[in-house]
Formats: sequence, C-alpha cells, structure tokens
Amino acid sequence: MRQLIAGLGVTRDLDCDIAIDLGHHHPSAHGGFQLALTVDGDTIVAAEPRIGFLHRSAEKLFEARDYRQILMLANRHDWLSAFSSELTVALAVEEATGITAPERAIWLRMILAEANRIAAHLLMLSYVDPSLLRLREDWARWQERATGGRVHPMITRIGGLMSDIPKQTLTEAWDLAGRSRDAATRVLIPEHWETLAIVTEEAANAGASGPVGWASGVTDDLRRDEPYLRYRGIDIRVITGQGSAADRYRMLVAQIQMSAQLIDVCIRACADSSGEPVNVPLPKTLRVPEGITYLATENPFGHHGVLLVSSGDKVPWRMKLRTPSFTHVQLLSHALPGTSLGDLADAVASFFLVSGDIDR
Repeated sequence: MRQLIAGLGVTRDLDCDIAIDLGHHHPSAHGGFQLALTVDGDTIVAAEPRIGFLHRSAEKLFEARDYRQILMLANRHDWLSAFSSELTVALAVEEATGITAPERAIWLRMILAEANRIAAHLLMLSYVDPSLLRLREDWARWQERATGGRVHPMITRIGGLMSDIPKQTLTEAWDLAGRSRDAATRVLIPEHWETLAIVTEEAANAGASGPVGWASGVTDDLRRDEPYLRYRGIDIRVITGQGSAADRYRMLVAQIQMSAQLIDVCIRACADSSGEPVNVPLPKTLRVPEGITYLATENPFGHHGVLLVSSGDKVPWRMKLRTPSFTHVQLLSHALPGTSLGDLADAVASFFLVSGDIDR
C-alpha cells in the first residue's frame, strides 16, 4: 500500500504525486481540488476528496449586496450553469415577494435555461468527442446575441428579463437545438466505461441529482416533481442507468434530446406574444419581507437550491446555496476504489464537476 496525492486543475502545481488532466476546456482547469489516494499496486483502494483550494465566498458576498446585485454574482460559481443559477435566485426572490413575471418572460426563461443545459452538456461530452466544441461555441455566440454575454448572460431581472429576444434569434435556437440533438446521438462512448466508477445506492444517500443521480437510479427531476416556470403539464421523461461512467454520459445525451424538444415547445408557446412586456416595474429599493424561502430548480448538473432568509432589509440576512458539484464530489470516495490509476482521469471526468461550484 502507498499514499498518493492527485491534483486537478491549479492544484496540480502544488505538492502532488499525480496530475489529473481533463483538458484545458474542462471547467476543472479553472480551479481545482485534490484526491488523497491509497493505492495497492496500480489499483485505488481508497479515495478522499480534498476541497477548499478555491474558496470564493459567494454566499457571504450575497449578504453584502442588494437583490439586483446578487443576480450579477449568482452565475459565477458554476460558470457552465450561469443562466440557470441566476434564474434560481430570481425565482426565490419572486417567491418571497409575490412578484410574478410576465408570461412571455416565463417562456423565454425556459428557452434560455434549456439552451444553457444543452451548452453545458456539450462541453462535458466533448471529453468523449472534441468535435462537439464547435457546437458549444455556436451556443456561446447564440447566447451573446440573445443576452449580451457569452459566458455570464446577466439577462435575468427580478420580475422577468432585462430585454426581449428577437424572433430570428429564437429561430436560431431551434436550429441549434436540432443540430445538437443529432450530434449528441452520434457520440460513441468507450465500451470499457460500462464497468468504470460505478455508484448506485450511495448516490441517493449522498443527495446526487441530475445526470449523475439519474445514471445511478435516482428518478428525481424538479421540472416534473416540483414544477416551476411553465414545466407543469409538459412531458418530462427521466431515464436511469446502472451507475457506470458510460451511463452518466448517456444521461447527457438523453437530456440534450429532451432540451431540444422543450425549446421547440417553448418557442411555439411564445410565438404570438412578440412585443409583450418581459419584466414588471420594481420599487427603487427592493425589500424582501421577513421570512424564510427555499426554492430549487433543475440545473444542468442537478438540484440547485437557494435558501433565502430575510430580515426585511434590501439585502438578505442569509442566502445559502445547495449545488450539484459540492454534492457529487463526495461520491468519488465510493466510486474510485477498484479503479486503476490509468482510468483515474476518465472516472473523475464522468462526475461532471465544476470546481467553482465545489468551493463556492
């Protein structure tokens, strides 16, 4: 037996024995965490994730900002789920204040959320098929046309959106969604991943959700089970797997297909509302009534929750996040034993971790 330290992202430059390189496009390249490994020969027998190298103090920054400013920060801890993260905060504030966004804004929010899901999944799938990065770039350009931001859209406002999205831009989203669905369907997942990094009942116990949870047999999907926006009444299908790395990638493919269908439904739903308002007037100083509100959405990589505690001020007394990557990194302790060092990078990549979301 021997002890090794494996480093991901920037932690590869610290005191590490093994560098895990998932490619410079992978979100781990912008942050990092370590794994303390116990190895017998070439086989991992125990693994302990070590986090905290990129603590960003997002939650404490929220408490020093008013609610409009918080939206500008909320999309930065998980930069692959930027729109979805700012949307969750807006929905929590709207729930606490009783504000209702206009109908057109609700459908446009769904289009942006599903576009965010496709783009995030394409980037993770590019670990298997790098050609998907071209489609991912097309989505980044589309988001820039729709919102003004390639990475951080910042179009969400309490009570709706900053601005409308033109019909031509929506048509482009429909076309991109179809192309993404077709490209994802053609991805060939390595056969030996069928037995790599398997987790099943541990996933449910750890609170796994999204593609990682579905691959391990967890059937929850907040769009169906606790519907928000206009997901109620739309057929949201959840497929599950047997817990392998291959199954986790299959979940990405299935979700790209589902999101393409949802974008089509949403574009049709808002086809006749062009020119209608996409936001509501707000007071100069927005205060949330005293109380506690919890709201969660189905982000690209799983359950994203916001616990908002208000004392009635213009800033939250506490805003606590429940995010997918922080939950899923715990599963590495269960998944990695039995894995060879040669398969370590593939196993870690299959948990779709965003390091900023771990050390938020």
